[in-house]
Amino acid sequence: MTSLSIWGWGSLGVVLSLITFGPFVIFYLAFYILCFVGGGFVVTLLFGKTNSEKYLEQCEHSFLPPTSTGIPKCLEEMKREAGTIKIDRRLTGANIIDEPLQQVIQFSLRDYVQYWYYTLSDDESFLLEIRQTLQNALIQFATRSKEIDWQPYFTTRIVDDFGTHLRVFRKAQQKITEKDDQVTGSAEDLVETFFEVEVEMEKDVCRDLVCTSPKDEEGFLRDLCEVLLYLLLPPGDFQNKTMRYFVREILAQGILLPLINQLSDPDYINQYIIWMIRESNCNYEAFMNIIKLSDNIGELEAVRDKAIEELQYLRSLDTAGDDINTIKNQINSLLFVKKVCDSRIQRLQSGKEINTVKLAANFGKLCTVPLASILVDNVALQFFMDYMQQTGGQAHLFFWMTVEGYRVTAQQQLQVLLSRQKDGKHQTNQTKGLLRAAAVGIYDQYLSEKASPRVTVDDYLVAKLADTLNHEDPTPEIFDDIQRKVYELMLRDERFYPSFRQNALYVRMLAELDMLKDPSFRGSDDGDGESFNGSPTGSINLSLDDLSNVSSDDLIQLHAYISDTVYADYDPYAVAGVCNDHGKTYALYAITVHRRNLNSEEMWKTYRRYSDFHDFHMRITEQFENLSSILKLPGKKTFNNMDRDFLEKRKKDLNAYLQLLLTPEMMKAFPVLAHYVYDFLENKAYSKGKGDFARKMPPLIPKTDSDPEHCRVSAQLDDTVDDNIPLRVMLLLMDEVFDLKERNQWLRRNIKNLLQQLIRATYGDTINRKIVDHVDWMTSPEQVADLVKRFRDAFWPNGILAEAVPCRDKAIRMRTRIAGKTKLLSIMPDELKHIIGAETTRKGILRVFEMFQHNQLNRRMVYVFLEGFLETLFPQYKFRELFNKLHSRSMQMQKYKQKLQTSQAPSLQKR
Repeated sequence: MTSLSIWGWGSLGVVLSLITFGPFVIFYLAFYILCFVGGGFVVTLLFGKTNSEKYLEQCEHSFLPPTSTGIPKCLEEMKREAGTIKIDRRLTGANIIDEPLQQVIQFSLRDYVQYWYYTLSDDESFLLEIRQTLQNALIQFATRSKEIDWQPYFTTRIVDDFGTHLRVFRKAQQKITEKDDQVTGSAEDLVETFFEVEVEMEKDVCRDLVCTSPKDEEGFLRDLCEVLLYLLLPPGDFQNKTMRYFVREILAQGILLPLINQLSDPDYINQYIIWMIRESNCNYEAFMNIIKLSDNIGELEAVRDKAIEELQYLRSLDTAGDDINTIKNQINSLLFVKKVCDSRIQRLQSGKEINTVKLAANFGKLCTVPLASILVDNVALQFFMDYMQQTGGQAHLFFWMTVEGYRVTAQQQLQVLLSRQKDGKHQTNQTKGLLRAAAVGIYDQYLSEKASPRVTVDDYLVAKLADTLNHEDPTPEIFDDIQRKVYELMLRDERFYPSFRQNALYVRMLAELDMLKDPSFRGSDDGDGESFNGSPTGSINLSLDDLSNVSSDDLIQLHAYISDTVYADYDPYAVAGVCNDHGKTYALYAITVHRRNLNSEEMWKTYRRYSDFHDFHMRITEQFENLSSILKLPGKKTFNNMDRDFLEKRKKDLNAYLQLLLTPEMMKAFPVLAHYVYDFLENKAYSKGKGDFARKMPPLIPKTDSDPEHCRVSAQLDDTVDDNIPLRVMLLLMDEVFDLKERNQWLRRNIKNLLQQLIRATYGDTINRKIVDHVDWMTSPEQVADLVKRFRDAFWPNGILAEAVPCRDKAIRMRTRIAGKTKLLSIMPDELKHIIGAETTRKGILRVFEMFQHNQLNRRMVYVFLEGFLETLFPQYKFRELFNKLHSRSMQMQKYKQKLQTSQAPSLQKR
């Protein structure tokens, strides 16, 4: 009923509407509704817009500056003239440094940024902002550098880093040789073994990835540069990622990486070595030694090919007269070099490498070195000492050496006592008490019943000595009888000297003394070579100091004159007794010497060059200042010094020089001069610059049980000693370069004493002050400015970017290696060979040179120096931990940690 009523009423309303308004009533109704809704929407929109504009206007005036948007803003900015940016050109506070630095910045922006930036925009503000950013970084760097004390870095850190690098290289070489003597390790094996040893020594870091993987190296440099930019750039510039990445890539890829590539290049290092010692002349003997010792076929082939090329050129020349003799000598020299190279190449290719020491020990006829000569030569003595320690006879040798030191000390003390007594000063009891205490100490240590080990001599001699010590004042000769018996025991007992001559240590001693060398290579340029030895057994005393105790009375009866002049031409196949030189001719003066003793008369001939006379004259005039005004040596002559008339005149002048030197008045005026004259005229090879080893020996040499391999050199030095810094540096380098820690403590003690004497004689007691002054000079504004100028001139000669250096041919690089090794061996002083031995000196120098021939190892050393520099420059930051994290992805480091965990696992299980 309800639904019917609704429909009824609805139908009635529709009918009435149609009757009243007609059929268009529906359209009118829809139109009225639409107008109502639209009007409401329009009113709402207008009201909201008006309120929104009022609100935005309030916000605009309250918070935001009026700006344009979109493209109009860009056009407005491009049309606006850029404001001037003022650049402060002050960087370090020193004008002499700032000027070249500004030029470097200008050249860098011009050649690395402007050439591509100007193709995009003419706006200078970007370039000025980059320049300002670089200057801010340089100002921060300069300010921090001024606050750092660089003395420890230059005197300790760099030396320790270099010594550690060399030690790792030496141990890597030893590891490879211990693996298999028959297999020669390649360069890759050496590099891999090197980093294995590095992680074993460093424990917490290994740089193998950085040095062997270019990709990892670039990532390391990017990370490092980003850290440096964080420390040096203002916060606003660092937060700008685009700017930071841009500068980072320039530093890593454009500056650091090319610099590291150059410093790590072995050929660049070889050229730099040759440049540093460019003033020294190459020694022919050193050159031939390098050829004979080279184990690199590439080096030998490069030298051989160059010799063949020179031979072809010389044979093509059309010469006559005197020039033909010179050319023949040069051809013979080149033929001999070619022959040596071919022989060496053939031996290396066949794998039949010969150990000279083993060959001489098994088949060679060895020279006989007397025991008396061994005991007065420091190189020979160390080998004899090693042998005596092996056989248990070290007590006899130590006793003999201690008595020698006591005698020297006692003689000096008594001479001082005598001079003071003449001056009226009395200290007799004190001096004699000191001598008695020293003599009793020797007796208790070696001869008493409590001595361990005890020197075995006749009991009556020991009892006689004890009685003398109890009732008489000690004299320098108090131990002479027992010392003589000990010497005879060491000489004749089959356990000691006779067996030593059959031991491998004896052969090694001969090698150190250069007495296993082929005599046909002996001789060098004028002033560097050794003279011809006139003795039939000339090779016996080639490298020994004969420090015979010859009195002044014996030398007063010594007469000498030059009897003849001998010419020595170059002959590549010469026998022993002929001095050889590289295509040169020189004169030898035959000196006939007569010596009359009380019961005998001796005569011999010895041969000396003019350079030997010159060296001898320099030595005695430096030792005795008054001699320079009395003795006048004939002067040198550069040209035509082989003219016979000139040589006859020089012979007369040298004769007059000898006669004046040997006058009794001269000997009495300079008593110590007698030892120098006898050494010069004795029948043996004269070695330039040799000193008296017996006077360098410490008075009392105690026995030592410490192992130098397990103690650091710097830790053994007294910090209160004035020359501690240079002594630490020199000892550390000598230990690692020449592997002296493997030698006995006696040799190292004498080297230390000799270096102390050298330092004090050169610098006195102000050595530390001089080192500090030198470091200050190195970091002074003048020196820094000079380095910046050199950098600028190297990269931008005459203001123009330098072109890339073309890669050098392999043969040229190989010959450069030969030249570098030859130069290094040529400048080694004879004094160094006399201290540690010729063979040890050669091995040490060649080991250092070989270390620089591996690019990866050179990179490692450069990065170690860089890390030390940054740790010193930023001491307040934990750069050590940062570097450990950057190198933590090393494969060698991971293997080492796994090895440690494996080794520690059993102990942890037991716990």
